[in-house]
Amino acid sequence: MARARPPADISPSDFFLRWVPEAVAEDVERQQKLADTQATVVFDLGGTGGGRYTVRIEKGRVEGREGAAEDPDLHVHLDVATWRCLNRGETSAPEAALKGEIRFEGSFLLGLKLHLILG
Repeated sequence: MARARPPADISPSDFFLRWVPEAVAEDVERQQKLADTQATVVFDLGGTGGGRYTVRIEKGRVEGREGAAEDPDLHVHLDVATWRCLNRGETSAPEAALKGEIRFEGSFLLGLKLHLILG
């Protein structure tokens, strides 16, 4: 079964605050893969319509909120256009990183797990 993709026109706020937590809550396989993960990730989306969002992962659950947490385990920097390409499956995080379109600060291993969190 293919994993659900967010609507193409979803706002970053709806994505991080509603869509991601609900998608993980409805996906038992994803919950199991995240069961041993306890982390805080800050997403910094630049450009029009962007913003800062914190995603907290704990015991297979994901919660999102606006703003940046202090001392996150991972800080992800990208622009809204790249974020939309990632959501549509047009590019992967490793491809975007190689092109300099996404930058990670913090836990490399957590960065590898982002696809489990975000879809």
